[in-house]
Amino acid sequence: MPNIIEITDFAAPELDIYARLTEVQLLNRHEPEKGLFIAESPKVIERALDAGYVPVSCLVERKHIEGQAKGILTRCGDIPVYTADFEVLTQLTGFQLTRGMLCAMHRPPLPSVESICANARRIAVLENVMNPTNVGAIFRSAAALNIDAVLLTSACSNPLYRRAIRVSMGTVFQIPWSFLEPKSTEGLESYIKQLHNLGFKTAAMALSEKAVSIDKPELMAEEKLAIVLGTEGEGLADSTISDCDYTVCIPMSHGVDSLNVAAASAVAFWQLGNKP
Repeated sequence: MPNIIEITDFAAPELDIYARLTEVQLLNRHEPEKGLFIAESPKVIERALDAGYVPVSCLVERKHIEGQAKGILTRCGDIPVYTADFEVLTQLTGFQLTRGMLCAMHRPPLPSVESICANARRIAVLENVMNPTNVGAIFRSAAALNIDAVLLTSACSNPLYRRAIRVSMGTVFQIPWSFLEPKSTEGLESYIKQLHNLGFKTAAMALSEKAVSIDKPELMAEEKLAIVLGTEGEGLADSTISDCDYTVCIPMSHGVDSLNVAAASAVAFWQLGNKP
């Protein structure tokens, strides 16, 4: 039974999650077991619940409590459900709620890289992709185009940032993911070596005279392949490219030399992902 609480005091500490805490504060690096994230819209919240994420509270436009949010609130048990009219919630959050509903959830412990890769044949590796919109879009493409998992370097935007979740349409809850940790002081080079030790061939998406086309038969035939994508603008580190088994490019026309990393990921996943 939902515990409906009418919002009367904007300064109530219970509402800090939605109105005043930054993404960094929600992440809570010093006490990760207390970390939270915000999911927006009924569809995204439903995908999080389906994946086993645990809700803490909800913020819901009043008219949706007996409408599109009803089924989700039933699944959430007796957690606090804060509510008010549309105009009040817009004032509180500073923006219009996506489909009238937000949900704060616990961040679960991240799985190990080894467990994620154990049964995977195709994985995406994001190196220093810092734009949460791009991270979310890459996850959405990964889910749609048969990628088994996503691994990120520590400088990447967190997939559970609000914008990344929203852009991904909740697919960040459906695709296994974790952060890579250096195994030595070698930095980025060690990520590629770690993947090699896990049985993956590695394909660096990069502009290079030595690059092979993305439809190279040998590349497509690899049993286990990690597709490595770099940060916006600068791309992959030189050391990462040199350590990879392949350097891969997408053929271009009209004098265009590259695509945005999110667009490039979709092309790469379509060509190199697990075939149905």
